[in-house]
Amino acid sequence: MTAEALLFDIDGTLVDSVDLHARAWEEAFEHFGRRISLAKIRAQIGKGADELLKTLLPPEEFEKRGEEIDRWRSDLYKRKYLGQVRAFPRVRELFQELLRRKLRIALASSAKGDELARYKQIAGIDDLIDAETSSDDAERSKPNPDIFAVALKGLGGDVRKDRVLVVGDSPWDAIAAGRLGVRTLGVLCGGFPEAELRKAGCIAIYRDPADLLARLDESPIVR
Repeated sequence: MTAEALLFDIDGTLVDSVDLHARAWEEAFEHFGRRISLAKIRAQIGKGADELLKTLLPPEEFEKRGEEIDRWRSDLYKRKYLGQVRAFPRVRELFQELLRRKLRIALASSAKGDELARYKQIAGIDDLIDAETSSDDAERSKPNPDIFAVALKGLGGDVRKDRVLVVGDSPWDAIAAGRLGVRTLGVLCGGFPEAELRKAGCIAIYRDPADLLARLDESPIVR
């Protein structure tokens, strides 16, 4: 069955930002006196900030300082790291081809709204989006399904879930999509192992957006 719509994650899926986010979090934790390994932090990237903090901090510290740590981290990321983010190859061409085939496209990101706006510019896809949602639009972040649910709603009520696919780089994308009842295509460009993506529920794996574009005719999007 041919897909009608695609919900795209952004960080690690369309733009190369996962390591930059992890380094910003590492610096933020150190600033507040807590040393957490970069590898441990990186494994949680793809979750929203609230869910990441819940995982990496003791409950009492999360309640007391979680929001403050996130604000400090967010400011650092925008000042020091956002300018280093680059798009993965052929993102715009992929979106153009999907639109040529009459598919609808929504962005569904755990990024904050201002970061999402910058990412669209970096990837060159401002004019190719039917709907979008950020962490500002959903009560709960990934791996909860809320962000995908809002993005799907933005595409209109006539889109059937069984004809929607999520494209994401992290297990948290696949878990969130599964909770919504939507299947996921995984990409490896975010750095998560293929085995983790498949275990989380990804039904097909691609190297990056360029690989998905090259193999589009044999993908679950078309088949």
